[in-house]
Amino acid sequence: MFVGEYKHNIDDKGRLIIPAKFRNQLGDKFILIKWLEHALYGFPVNEWEIFENKLKALPMTNKDARKFQRFVFSSAIEAEFDKQGRVVLPVALREYANISKATVITGSGVGFEIWDAATWQTYTSDVAENFDDIADGLVDFNF
Repeated sequence: MFVGEYKHNIDDKGRLIIPAKFRNQLGDKFILIKWLEHALYGFPVNEWEIFENKLKALPMTNKDARKFQRFVFSSAIEAEFDKQGRVVLPVALREYANISKATVITGSGVGFEIWDAATWQTYTSDVAENFDDIADGLVDFNF
């Protein structure tokens, strides 16, 4: 399970260190995509296959389903680690997530997210401010 919050900087070549606890769960490679709230999402290969099958099952006749599929599939990359446990974040992914230097890597259960540090701070401040209301809304999901 991917849990926790880690702060790392991207170097001048666009390389980012992924925490060792996450690397141990990922193996040699993983899938990285553009994700919600302008974050990036990293999937272990086996979890990506589950998610990929759900994406492929969406109805192609539904306009929003096509948009979602196109957005996710077109942004997906197969990332590999170098000897120092770094991955290269392509420019397109960095631009989408507004990442220039400081990042926060967060556990997200079956995978992990990569955020621009300032964006993460703003996001978590808003969530903390509204956490009780957010929790109340989860009753609809039998939580």
